[in-house]
Order: sequence, then C-alpha cells, then structure tokens
Amino acid sequence: MLSRVADCLYWMSRYFERADNIARAIDATHSLMLSRVEVAADERWYRALTAMGLQLEAGNPDPQDAIRRLAADMTLRTSMISCLAAARENASQVREEISSEMWEQLNRLYHQAGALSAEVADDESVVRLVTAVREGSYAFAGVSETTMTHGEGWRFVQLGKYTERACAVSLLLDAYFGAHTQADDLDWIALLASCGAFDSYTKVFTADLQPDRVAELLLVYPEFPYSVRYSVERMSVSLKAITAQGASRPRAQIGRIIGRLRSSLAFATVSELRAGDLHAFLNGVLDQCRAIHAAVHDAYIDYPIEIAFES
Repeated sequence: MLSRVADCLYWMSRYFERADNIARAIDATHSLMLSRVEVAADERWYRALTAMGLQLEAGNPDPQDAIRRLAADMTLRTSMISCLAAARENASQVREEISSEMWEQLNRLYHQAGALSAEVADDESVVRLVTAVREGSYAFAGVSETTMTHGEGWRFVQLGKYTERACAVSLLLDAYFGAHTQADDLDWIALLASCGAFDSYTKVFTADLQPDRVAELLLVYPEFPYSVRYSVERMSVSLKAITAQGASRPRAQIGRIIGRLRSSLAFATVSELRAGDLHAFLNGVLDQCRAIHAAVHDAYIDYPIEIAFES
C-alpha cells in the first residue's frame, strides 16, 4: 500500500473518531449544565473543556458560547465540524480505497452538519447539530464495517480509530479523576455518557455509582468497546496485521511499545492506581500512544528508502 494512502486512511479515521468523541462530550456536558444543583458550575465546565482539549478556553465567561464554538466554529481546529471536515478531506484523497457507501455517508454527513452549523445560535441548534453527528457516526461505522474490504487499508482505519479513542478516554479520565476534582454522581453519569457507557455500567456493576467502578469500566475493562484497554487490544490486532510483512526492525520496535502498553493495562488495578498516581499512569498511556503513532509513521508513512528493500 502506498504510504500516502495509508496516511489518509489513518487520519480519516482519527479525525472522524475525534468528531464523534466531541459530539458525545458536548451532549453529556450540555445535559450536565442544565442541572441546577449546588456544585461549582465553573469547575464542571472547566473540567469538561479540559477533557475536550480546550484548556486555553477555560477563562471563557460564557459556557454556552464555548459549547457553540466547540461544535460549529470552523476557525477552531479542534471543533467538531473542523474534525469532520478534516476526515472528509482525507477520505476524498483515497476514494478508490474506501467503499462508495463510506464516501457517500461521510460526504452526506459533512454537508448536513455544515448546514446545521451555519444555523447555530442557541443551545437547541447545538443539540440538533450534535444529534446529527452522533447518528451519522453510527451509520458510518456500520457502513465501514460491512462494505470495506478488511485488508491492509482497513487495518490503518482501525488503528486510527482506536488510537484516537484510547487517547480521548484517557484524557476524560484524567479530567474527571484529577487530584483537585470534587465530582458527584451527576459528574460520573456525564463521564459515562461521554463514552456511551451508562447502560453498560449498570449491567456490569448495577446502578450504584462508585468512582472506582467507573474508572474500571473505562480504563481496564477488557470487554467494553470504549475502555482504554479494549482500544489498545484492537490497536495491537491492527498493528500485528500491518507489521506482518514489514521490515524486522520497525516491527520489533512497534511490538515492544504496544506490548508494554498492553501489559500495563492488563495487570493494573484501579484501587492501586488511585492510591498511587493515576495522573501519571494516564499520561503514560498517552505517551505510549504517541510513541506508537510516531513509530508507525516512521515505518510506514515517512520511511527511508532503504527500509522498503529490507526483507
């Protein structure tokens, strides 16, 4: 596969997953901010902004304005609509590698979201935009799964999706479990909702909301699609397929990084992590995901010509 094609498939998937993650987080945060309880609204809002990558916006005095920007501001690189546009742009470069149904669904969602974002002026219009993106993301995931050949290109799509998800959930957990955070049941519900995890939590642990159990489901639970551990395991499957025919040195390097990350999550216990330094552990997950990204980029996207001739 051409490195250009692999790069576009990878980033198409990452940007689309990022847009979906932002939509979930906005939906959950918007619902949380409607609650009128005696909890510092600023703390809740700043925590949500941090989790969504808007630390520099924490001084914004108008949370509703910040939500509108995060959803629909094309000048904001981290906004949902900007990520959706970036996903579409990458997909347009590799239309011969994805199915026509994938392109049609992504293109339709982009234009639908673009029309809705132009009308964003209040909370109701933000909700309409977020709902459209969330429903469109489910359709795109289903179309991708059932219409794209599950070959090498598919592996780069999967790698991008689960790398982005592992990073996003790690950031969410770090924001909600910070040392100075005073979270209550509504915050834990919002965190679970940001990952589509509330129903799964009640089925696994009952409706009794306990921070350790929330962290267990989203960090180390092996069977939930939005847990960090599950995402890392899917990254490992994709990397194994991608590196199977690659050069030995890059393959070994990538294998060592993903192996360390898998082991750290497989043997971690939430009680020990929370008693120690959960922040450092989550930062370590992010660092290792970045290292995997860099190693894959060096080996398969921007590699020296000599590597192409290694056996």
